Amino acid sequence: MINNLVFNQYLVYSDTYLKMCFMKEFFEEMSALEQTYWIIALVGSIVFLIIFILTFIGGGDADMEADASDFEADDGGVGFQFFTFKGIVAFFTIFGWSGVTCIDNGLSTTATLIISTIAGLIMMVLTSLLFYWMHKLSESGTLKMKNAVGVICEVYLPIGAKRSKMGKVQIKVQGSLRELEAITDEEEDLKTGTMVKVTEIVSAEILLVEKISK
Repeated sequence: MINNLVFNQYLVYSDTYLKMCFMKEFFEEMSALEQTYWIIALVGSIVFLIIFILTFIGGGDADMEADASDFEADDGGVGFQFFTFKGIVAFFTIFGWSGVTCIDNGLSTTATLIISTIAGLIMMVLTSLLFYWMHKLSESGTLKMKNAVGVICEVYLPIGAKRSKMGKVQIKVQGSLRELEAITDEEEDLKTGTMVKVTEIVSAEILLVEKISK
């Protein structure tokens, strides 16, 4: 039994060693240009795959990050960005693989460089557009507090006079009904059911309201 295990392990190591020798020989037979393209393609592919995995599980979204909360104090969103880390990685990934393909098909060095560069730039644009679209999609459900200014709403939890007690209002903003914290500068407490108007955004998630005169 032990001899069989040792023999099987030996076969595995031998197979791995032969594969490594074959890959080394295969790599050494390439020209310097082809070696460069292969290195760029392989490294770029690995990094690109890691980025996509992290992005879709929510851990590596540096270029399109949104607030952790459901609110934003302003709408200074990130616009379309051409030069991003993801875009650059995408460029080198396609640059590398298209270069390898061109060399395998016997194209000249000049043609290979031109085609691989164009292919890389196209992929860079497509990747930037993809993540820009994903960023805008994630922003669509984010409440921008400035949109609440001027909206008439109803007191849900009593609000203390002269900012003495924070309450809540029910307000319809961006097409949905929400309950947001609010304070007031009125001389009297605002009771539940009182109609008020949002006059200011005090902080990221707090509204300043005033009673509507009847």
